[in-house]
Amino acid sequence: MTMEKLYEQDPFLTRFSAHVESCIQGKRGYDVILDQTAFYPEGGGQPYDLGVLGPVQVLEVHEREGRVVHTCDGPLEPGAQVEGQIDWERRFDLMQHHSGEHIVSGIAHAKWGCDNVGFHMGSDFITIDLNVLLDGDQLQELEEAANRYIWEDHPISITFPSPEQLATLEYRSKKALTGRVRIVSFPGADTCACCGTHVASSGQVGFVKLLSVQKFREGVRIELVCGSRALRYVNSILAQNHQVSTLLSAKAFETGAAVQRLTEENAALKSRLLSMEEDRFASLARQLTGAGDVLLFEEGLTPDSLRRLCDAVLQTCGGRCACFSGVDGQGYKYAVGQLEGDLRAFAKEMNQSLNGRGGGKPGFVQGSVQADHGAIQAFFSAAG
Repeated sequence: MTMEKLYEQDPFLTRFSAHVESCIQGKRGYDVILDQTAFYPEGGGQPYDLGVLGPVQVLEVHEREGRVVHTCDGPLEPGAQVEGQIDWERRFDLMQHHSGEHIVSGIAHAKWGCDNVGFHMGSDFITIDLNVLLDGDQLQELEEAANRYIWEDHPISITFPSPEQLATLEYRSKKALTGRVRIVSFPGADTCACCGTHVASSGQVGFVKLLSVQKFREGVRIELVCGSRALRYVNSILAQNHQVSTLLSAKAFETGAAVQRLTEENAALKSRLLSMEEDRFASLARQLTGAGDVLLFEEGLTPDSLRRLCDAVLQTCGGRCACFSGVDGQGYKYAVGQLEGDLRAFAKEMNQSLNGRGGGKPGFVQGSVQADHGAIQAFFSAAG
């Protein structure tokens, strides 16, 4: 018996009645087959629908040998009539994105001869892989053209042409097709063989926003969002920009310049700090000339600063130099060096004794320990 696929007839159908033909316990739940269904199974790059069948939740939907299999969290009695309900918010979001993908891909194909060679609908954004390398100006033109088409609110049609009609039709398809072919048409933008669910007119996509583009093989991979998801994205960006605006006391459209100023000020402060550190390290090196083995504790140093301090003192002390920076209860970073011999066995013993980790070259090791000031001093006193 042929299952009636209601989602092909009316993608806006959210409630339906059906008879349970079979229910078999599977690995992920109970696999239910109905005489008809509005649940879209995963396929063509579009994820499956979710929802309920009577008292049970629909967890997954897949097509097997032409039948739609609903994997549910509980059993249903074969022969029983059940009421199905689609998770409409999820379905419409997927419809907006699938239709948006067609519009973007179709316009890219018409303008620059791009073929869509990959398509994935994720929970945060969708990706489209095009086989032509588009530059920034072309991508901006693509986004603007797609949104103009959306706002013109063109009707979308779905047809099942005869083989004779199909032979004369120009349409996009990733593979050779046989049998009954479903054609989704976006007049003036795209005509494509597709089994997915779509909005009724382009205006229902809302708008499309390209989020990022990266080179992919010989072309580009585009991340984008549509409709309500695009609105949430814009609202999130605006909220973050408002936070930056408040923190920097800058107007909303001047945050970029404010961050640039802050970056330049930070770079200048880092340069001054580096100069002050160099003076401090040189002074310590002079004070410790000929001191032999040295253990130093300095507050607030980065791993790079520790390395530079250790290197400066090592040139004058005439022994091993061990530099630590940190706080009791949070641990210490270290840099240890000596001009002659191999430090690595000593570093291994130190890490074992002080709950540390790290390593390096024969003459220099760097890492961190989870020990307090007193324990570090005791270890080096015992080490001699």
